[in-house]
Amino acid sequence: MHQSVLLQPAIDALAIKPDGIYIDGTFGRGGHSQAILSQLGAQGRLIAIDKDPQAVEAAAQIQDVRFTLVHDSFANIESIAKAHGIAGQVDGLLLDLGVSSPQLDQAERGFSFMKDGPLDMRMDTTQGESVVQWLAHAEEKNIADVLWRYGEEKFSRRIARKITETRAEHPIVTTLELAELISSVVPKREPHKHPATRSFQALRIMINRELEDLESCLAQLPQVLAAQGHAVIISFHSLEDRIVKNRFRDWVQGPQLPRHLPIQNDIQPKWRWVVKKQVPDKMEIESNARARSAVMRAVEKI
Repeated sequence: MHQSVLLQPAIDALAIKPDGIYIDGTFGRGGHSQAILSQLGAQGRLIAIDKDPQAVEAAAQIQDVRFTLVHDSFANIESIAKAHGIAGQVDGLLLDLGVSSPQLDQAERGFSFMKDGPLDMRMDTTQGESVVQWLAHAEEKNIADVLWRYGEEKFSRRIARKITETRAEHPIVTTLELAELISSVVPKREPHKHPATRSFQALRIMINRELEDLESCLAQLPQVLAAQGHAVIISFHSLEDRIVKNRFRDWVQGPQLPRHLPIQNDIQPKWRWVVKKQVPDKMEIESNARARSAVMRAVEKI
């Protein structure tokens, strides 16, 4: 069963107005969307976005005139807002990043090495290249670079070499096959972590362009939010969180001008912190192990 991480803190950080306009950029299985709808009045509006066709199917169960589901990526948030006539009018945006529990739990999606399945890992299975297809042609150096950049995998070169040696004999097509291959060449084990964890994370992030999509969304966000609009983002690993933290910090600080310029005192910040950093409490982590790495940050457009 999917449990939305930091559900109530995220809803609190949105500071929902009954007649407001909101975007849930990562619908998933609708936990956050349902919570937002429960606080909206008759004039409120919620646009939910997800690129996973299964999430789109799940959203069809919500029969509510205030609710609209868009099958797309939040990387296109400005064009989505314009298409729905709400650009510059959005009172709150929520992003719950990373992979959802249903994606991890379904072996045929290929996200997890805990169950054997095809090496797919695409969030949007209707387009793009699967991990199987990418591994079949990617150069060894490129594979190593991806594992290091997105997974911070210390043994990225060894793993990349083994992948290219193995695929010369036969295609690498299943999750367990790749996980066992990685295990065979990783000499040091991290406590309580499977040797393939970092590599699977890296491949998933790369194949779905997760960091690029996040950067794109953040770049468009100022044009989408209304004054006093809130942006709330929940991250699950340091690469995502670093992007969010740095962008939010830059917004809150505003332009950094040379100290000797007298004009600098007249520049007012256009953003403020709502939540600088929040992590799940012990009770939530005990009830949902996948919450342990979550970090939430939120800002308001002044």
